[in-house]
Amino acid sequence: LTMELIAEEAGLARRTAYLYFRSKEDVVLGTVDRIVDRVDARLTALAALEAPAADRLQRMLVARVMVRAESVQEYHRALDNLFASLRATLLERRRIYFERESHQLAAVVREGQRAGELAAVDARKTAALLILCTNALLPHGLSETDFADHAALERRSRAVARLLLDGIRQHSTRKKGR
Repeated sequence: LTMELIAEEAGLARRTAYLYFRSKEDVVLGTVDRIVDRVDARLTALAALEAPAADRLQRMLVARVMVRAESVQEYHRALDNLFASLRATLLERRRIYFERESHQLAAVVREGQRAGELAAVDARKTAALLILCTNALLPHGLSETDFADHAALERRSRAVARLLLDGIRQHSTRKKGR
C-alpha cells in the first residue's frame, strides 16, 4: 500500500491525497477510527431500543464483533502490513475504543438492574468483562480465513453473548428467590 495507490483508488492526484493525510499510516488510523465510529453508532442505536436489557446487551455484543468483521473484509490485504507497523498506536487506540464501548454496555446493565432484570453486579466491571470475552471473537489478523464465514462468526457471537448474559440473569433470579 502506498500513498500513490491510495490516491489512485480515490481518484486523486498523489499531492492532493497528502492534503488530507500526512502518510499511509494516517489513512489506516483514520479508517480504524471510522470503523469504531460505526461500532459506536450501532451500539448507541441498540442501547436505545425498547427491549429488555439482556436482549439489548446480547445484540450489542454481537454487533461489536460483526460490524468490525464486516468493515475490514474488503481491504484486509492492504491493511495487514500497515497494522504490524502501527501496533503500539493501534493498541492504545483500541484501549480507548473498548473503554467507550464499555461505558455504553454498563449503562444498559444499570438499566437492567433498575428494572430488576439483571443481578446487582458492578456494572462497570461487568461491562469490561463482556468486552474482554467478546474480544476473543474478533479477527486477530486480517487473513482470508478471518473473514471466511460471517454466518458462523455471528452464530458464535450470539452463543457467547447468550452464555454471558444467561449467567447474569440466573444470578439475578437466584437472588430474587432468596
